Amino acid sequence: MKNKKESLVLGLALFAMFFGAGNLIFPPSIGASVGDRWHMAILGFFTTGIGLPLLGIMAFNKIGSLDKFAEKISPKFNKVYCSLLILSLGPLLAIPRTGATTFEMGIAPNFPTINPIIVSIIYFSITLIMVINPSKIIDNIGKILTPIILLMLASIIIKGIFFKIGTPIKAKSVENAFSFGFLEGYQTMDALASVLMGSVIMSGLKAKGFSDRKVQKNLIIRAGIIASIGLALVYGGLLYLGATSSSVVSGLGKTTLTMYIADATLGQVGNKILGICVSAACLTTSIGLVTVVGEYFSKITKFSYKTIVTLTCIFSSAMSVIGVGAIIKISVPILIILYPITIILIMLNLFEVKNSIIYKTSICIAITTSIIEIGYNTLDIHTFEYFYNLIPFSKDGFIWFLPIILITPIITIFGNLRKQRKSTNNIYKATKY
Repeated sequence: MKNKKESLVLGLALFAMFFGAGNLIFPPSIGASVGDRWHMAILGFFTTGIGLPLLGIMAFNKIGSLDKFAEKISPKFNKVYCSLLILSLGPLLAIPRTGATTFEMGIAPNFPTINPIIVSIIYFSITLIMVINPSKIIDNIGKILTPIILLMLASIIIKGIFFKIGTPIKAKSVENAFSFGFLEGYQTMDALASVLMGSVIMSGLKAKGFSDRKVQKNLIIRAGIIASIGLALVYGGLLYLGATSSSVVSGLGKTTLTMYIADATLGQVGNKILGICVSAACLTTSIGLVTVVGEYFSKITKFSYKTIVTLTCIFSSAMSVIGVGAIIKISVPILIILYPITIILIMLNLFEVKNSIIYKTSICIAITTSIIEIGYNTLDIHTFEYFYNLIPFSKDGFIWFLPIILITPIITIFGNLRKQRKSTNNIYKATKY
């Protein structure tokens, strides 16, 4: 009975930590963009927004430590990758975005004259207070903040479903709804965060006396499933509301559209409810990510946990003032590189692949193709145009997929043959002498 209750608390905590800034503003925008093809967009968004994070939690559950996540490539690569991942999900992108979104959607609409710098300082001061004692994080998030988020979102979604804003119309700007939803799911950063959130949950379980690995694994899997169900209901509802608004409004920004939906469903009180919901959702994500940054860098540097989380909150507070739009723009090239690498590592660790050649080849191809995509799409370097157009599925955002499927097995076979030949030669030399 105790374990079932703990699974529920953990599941609510995971839901709250995943459901942050991007998770609230992207689904409605996707729905509005795809219109009557919202069903396919949901499948795409669910893949990167729910499926991959759940697999990430399960992959972390198998390896049990960030130190082992990419160690089959090399210990140095693992340290560099994990550091870049945590910095991106931490003070560089994700944490500042939670503060910026809280201001733009939660505070500014209700207090238009307030200074964003003051809001940022207050927001990250609260975050710092919550993360100073990591043993109580899971209880604080799961028991206090999550119910607030769910109640507020449920009121908007249920009202919007039964009293429709409009009717989904045929979208002209999006050709492939599944691909569009899949790629937009990148911006939530949840698949990247999943392997890190696993460490937060693991630390919380140890602090509460759950030291047995088998018990830990069962609790984490159950919690992941509970969180996934909650995310599916919320994502699906928000995306559908965005689709129904496609016949009523067009051209609204992501944050503006979400605010419009809240106002259309609940009237003037809608934005006030949304403000509370956004603030709570962003705060839970910020708490989880700051904790991860503190725990990881306190292990690989000489700085203490409290020093690192304090510096993280100060830097994130300064970054958040530039706004959501600017942070999203900065994040695009970073995510194009990190996401394929993370997806590959999640799958290989989940299926417990042992061959290091598969890891090294897949990651090299992922990095190479990602550089081509960034060079052509983001930096507009025409030298990369030929290679970009040559690779299948590049225009759908899967430039890395087919090269990995085709090239990795070939290199792996040749690599294994070379190892066998070398081993045979060594045995021959040893027996000869």
